[in-house]
Amino acid sequence: MAEHEEGFLLTRFDSLMNAVRRTVGAKAMDIGAPVVNWARASALWPMTFGLACCAIEMIATGAGRFDIDRFGAGVFRPSPRQSDLIIIAGTVTLKMGPVVRRVYEQMPEPKWAIAMGACASTGGPFDSYSTMQGVDRCIPVDVYIPGCPPRPEALLYGLMRLQDIIKREAPSAYIFDSDGTVHREQSFEDANEFASAAP
Repeated sequence: MAEHEEGFLLTRFDSLMNAVRRTVGAKAMDIGAPVVNWARASALWPMTFGLACCAIEMIATGAGRFDIDRFGAGVFRPSPRQSDLIIIAGTVTLKMGPVVRRVYEQMPEPKWAIAMGACASTGGPFDSYSTMQGVDRCIPVDVYIPGCPPRPEALLYGLMRLQDIIKREAPSAYIFDSDGTVHREQSFEDANEFASAAP
């Protein structure tokens, strides 16, 4: 029996199954990668995290004139456990940072993030003690959309760029890791600060 780094024991059967996953299963999954990635890119379920004026533009993107549903992302979910994309639209304060992090961690893998607007991307014009200077200080961001506020067309363009990113990923990185970790996870210098700030 081998011990996992988190303390639980792996039996020989577990070790054998992990080896099969890494060799046979991962290769079989990567052969079908174009189909799997097409399905993931064409069926994004975003979770709205509208914090300020950019949220109005995000809502307009879901309306009939712009119709985000053409890209398979029209099913806005109210729960992080049902979504695979989080759109941070608006100003993120330092007090809101741990909440954003917690909601992001509740989303199942694979998951992606879009920072919509200047405030979510860089803090915008608010260089103050209470404003986080970019949401990428607490969660990994895949696509940044500039503007104050960005038009709905900009969100659609950012969504298309995210679909391009998804189509280039290796699906087996999410499914067949033996220890449950994900390759695209980022570590943050102040992760302990956010963990201690959360209630």
